[in-house]
Amino acid sequence: MEKVVSGIRPTGNLHLGNYYGAVKSFVKMQDEYDCMFFIADWHSLTTHPKPGDIQESARIILAEYLACGLDPKKAPIYIQSDVKETLELYLFLNMNMYLGELERVTTFKEKARKQPNNVNAGLLTYPTLMAADILQHRANKVPVGKDQEQNMEMARKCARRFNNIYGVEFFPEPQNFYFAEKAVKVPGLDGTGKMGKSEGNCIYLRDDDKTITKKVMKAVTDLGPQTPNSERPEIIENLFTFLLLCANEEAYRYYDEKWNDCTLRYGDLKKEIASNLVKTIAPIRERIMEYSSNRELLDRIAREGAERARESALATIKEVRRIIGFRVG
Repeated sequence: MEKVVSGIRPTGNLHLGNYYGAVKSFVKMQDEYDCMFFIADWHSLTTHPKPGDIQESARIILAEYLACGLDPKKAPIYIQSDVKETLELYLFLNMNMYLGELERVTTFKEKARKQPNNVNAGLLTYPTLMAADILQHRANKVPVGKDQEQNMEMARKCARRFNNIYGVEFFPEPQNFYFAEKAVKVPGLDGTGKMGKSEGNCIYLRDDDKTITKKVMKAVTDLGPQTPNSERPEIIENLFTFLLLCANEEAYRYYDEKWNDCTLRYGDLKKEIASNLVKTIAPIRERIMEYSSNRELLDRIAREGAERARESALATIKEVRRIIGFRVG
């Protein structure tokens, strides 16, 4: 069975973009692949050198993962910093990477522009740490979005370079894993772009019914359809995307017809979206609160996940030491 590894940074609560864009697919993947999911708390230090409560943030994400349907009995869920072997592999991989190629990574250049007073070494070597997260389990596939494709190429470069330097075929070159032919892009409520924490245009899985409804009703619209069967502008197509995600086909066809014959009222469309999102999110929110209240359970799941992850990572590190020439054990 092919190995799949995926992580998420604990920089806030999960939102609908995370849920529809990745987590729902993770739930399906855990039955079809040998999966490992981790919470990337070390990665958060590249942009937040003094995060509030790292452990509590990790527990929040873990509770949300569980509430969405991830089963730690099927796939380990662990916290990155609990697997110390990652750092040793990170060191070995960094020894084979060059300053120029790390500086050319698009995500590094973008982050450096956004935080010119905090261009740290961790930010520069982010792709190498990501490679260590993946290669320590000798993963075959990694679920990625468009923004991570270059980092995945760097992970493959790390694997190839290690194999070439030491004349082995030890690390597989991990491939990008796409959930479907076309990735689900959940739009933001501000009318443009995708849903994201930094953009402040999210509906969170912890939002209550009133908050969800209020956010949807404030979504950006225009004057309405003026010509029959006209093309929908982006801000309106975004609303129909929400409808497609959370409602049934009958509801989608109904409002599509209303758009085409110029009788659509945005208030009605938004109420339909809000109602269906509430039905989708409410049971997840209830499970999040249930898991969040049981810290002992969360810590046990994280600990057991780390034990399984460390077993996998340690087997890799021992072989890496042997290949390079260091003492094993």
